[in-house]
Amino acid sequence: MDEHSLPGTYVLYSIELVKRWGITADELLDGTGLASGTLADPRVRVPIGTIVVILERARELTGEPCYGIFLGLQMRVSAHGYLGAAALVASTMREAIQLSIQFMPIVTTALSLRLRVEGRDASLIVEEHADFGPARDSILLAALIGMSQIGESLTGRRLVGFADLAMPQPAYAERLKLMDKRIRFAQPVNRLFFEASMLDTPYKMADPVALLAARDQCERILAALAQTPRVTARVRGLMSRDKGQSPSLRTVAAAMHVSPRTLKRQLAAEGTSFSQIEDEERREKAMFLLGSPALSLKEIADRLGYANLANFSRAFHRWTGRTPGEHRKERT
Repeated sequence: MDEHSLPGTYVLYSIELVKRWGITADELLDGTGLASGTLADPRVRVPIGTIVVILERARELTGEPCYGIFLGLQMRVSAHGYLGAAALVASTMREAIQLSIQFMPIVTTALSLRLRVEGRDASLIVEEHADFGPARDSILLAALIGMSQIGESLTGRRLVGFADLAMPQPAYAERLKLMDKRIRFAQPVNRLFFEASMLDTPYKMADPVALLAARDQCERILAALAQTPRVTARVRGLMSRDKGQSPSLRTVAAAMHVSPRTLKRQLAAEGTSFSQIEDEERREKAMFLLGSPALSLKEIADRLGYANLANFSRAFHRWTGRTPGEHRKERT
């Protein structure tokens, strides 16, 4: 877990939050080796393993199982440093999301983002690259709720939609209903689901000059970190961006300025293949499309590039052990 980290400023949010329960910074940080006075320094990084310890300690001390929700509700765009500064002055939500996808590594490599748009629906997908242990629910809830809060504050509009988590329903799920939080568990992916029309909502503080400066700083930091996105992540990003059927190997390789043979070799070095990624993308897209009652199973098969419904049904049964129709009935 410790190869991934977060800026120390994220811990400051927990320090401020637990004060509501009368808990001091020293109590929260006890045994971690961290001093609250140093966490505001942008150079301070906290290993994910330590973040997990702090979040679980906060949950224990406060007695609040939904701690991640409260943490997300108080999240502000300033928490994300230079990336937050760039998002703050972006022209639209779409531009802010694109910036976040590109520059997430300067904040953390433990999570990455992808945007998928299907008709009138948009999904900001959160992918996990670290083992968050018992604090997984707190981290994912804080991330999704935090992104929703930031989007609403920057657009001045409510982000109509819900949050999905790819983890079993926790024991405190009933408490979430009392908090009026639209959260669904046991879903295919972690995502923030909202109306695609929100993507082009102007941001209230858009400033193209300030954006250029903030973006330049983000690019400098990313270059200094020497963290080029993994090939697999880049391929998935290109395939998710495509609005029609999945692009071919040759098309993706050209977009990445490499030959198809080189791309195959790079993917093999990361333990995967283009066909495997394509299969995973089709599965994910199928799950989203089956949630739209306006589409027939035949139309979904066509959108996914299958020659007929029977081929789609066989593939879906291989993925899930159920037919597309059975899956749709279970979700309605």
